[in-house]
Amino acid sequence: MTIKSVDVVVVGGSAAGVTAAITARRHYPSKSVLLVRKEAQVSIPCGIPYICGTVGTPEKNLIPNAVLEKEQVEILVSEATTIDRERKSVVTAAGEVTYDRLIVATGSHPVTPPIPGVEKEGIFTILKDVEHLRKMQDHLKTAHDIVVVGGGFIGIEFADEIRKMGGKTITIVEIAAHCLSLSYDGEFCVEAEQVIRSSGITILTTSKVTGFTGHGHVTGVQLSNGTILKADAVILGTGSKANAELAKAAGLRIGATGGIDVDRAMRTSDRHIFACGDCAEKVSFFGGGHSTLKLASIATSEARIAGANLFGITRENPGTVGVWSTALGDFALGTAGLTETMAKAWGYDTVTATVEGPNRHPGGMPGGAQTKVKLVFECNSGVLLGGQVQGNSAAGEMINAVSACVQRRMTAEDIAMFQMGTHPALTASPIAYPLVNAAELAIKAIRSRKGS
Repeated sequence: MTIKSVDVVVVGGSAAGVTAAITARRHYPSKSVLLVRKEAQVSIPCGIPYICGTVGTPEKNLIPNAVLEKEQVEILVSEATTIDRERKSVVTAAGEVTYDRLIVATGSHPVTPPIPGVEKEGIFTILKDVEHLRKMQDHLKTAHDIVVVGGGFIGIEFADEIRKMGGKTITIVEIAAHCLSLSYDGEFCVEAEQVIRSSGITILTTSKVTGFTGHGHVTGVQLSNGTILKADAVILGTGSKANAELAKAAGLRIGATGGIDVDRAMRTSDRHIFACGDCAEKVSFFGGGHSTLKLASIATSEARIAGANLFGITRENPGTVGVWSTALGDFALGTAGLTETMAKAWGYDTVTATVEGPNRHPGGMPGGAQTKVKLVFECNSGVLLGGQVQGNSAAGEMINAVSACVQRRMTAEDIAMFQMGTHPALTASPIAYPLVNAAELAIKAIRSRKGS
């Protein structure tokens, strides 16, 4: 039964789907746009850890329908089960919807590690599902001993937010030498771990989980060294994988990392179908190799490309730069592009420069904090490959400025000539502005390396 015929169908209601639908309406106002999603309510992905403490409930962390309604995007709450490419239709539980163009934005699934006992009650993956999250939150309220498996963003943010519930013993178990080691250079990871430990959270690094104990309900987490950590609740923060099953069943080409294969216009192997967000394959901005990064910022950027290109190519994806940040109370960290560790692994000959100082002038101004900035340059060309920022909440916007420099392939000389706006109550001193000072130090190091 065909229930509707529209110009554009978007499957998926999270960050990529919402942004793609809005972009399509703005670029093609005469076209009808329908967003199909299985959830009646959609969580804001990056806000999920904060339901435990800062925000309070899953219901306070929702993408409002108003953002779609304002742009006259229709919403169909029904699960898409099949894409029929010959009929140009999407089959849903409510009936069939035909399209002229289709955008697949089905997101990702959390990875459930194949650890014995992982199916026990009290062990939670991070699903973007309000009912699941409500159940998890209710369980955490009564739990006392909580183990978080995985010391990446999700893991440390959940641990920090659960701490705010009070009366909990919280342990983070990380297989690598440091928490956040896939996202920051070692010196930044060490300082983040100090902040986490100072709040009363235990961190066990270079530790592998080999099993979960208990009869029906989890009671412990077994480590490879034989230790069993007491646990009546476990959070799995062990990554995610592309949700490309719908596209694969439709015969769309799948890429090397399991995402839907797309070109730089976000077109799939079917020219009438586009894909964006976590479900789509990623190409790195650095060298064009595969990228496994899955971030809401990447998803929305790809969505703006897909939505704009539906009826005529106007935008191309330059590749995934990777920009992210995290916060632990007043302590914030951000990365844009490649860290020094990443750049060396990619084979770049790097020069780095690190500066640290107050982000106000004088440093005693209200709202001030010590800020550390590390920039990574390619030695021969002087092009900025990436940077990291550590400080207070201002680090979130400063790392976005670093990202802009990376995307424009600016050199150390370009950044040294950066004309910034400064104010004592808002920024670091123009004499000691961190991006400029780091660039100047890098220029000195590059010249020293070249013997000039």
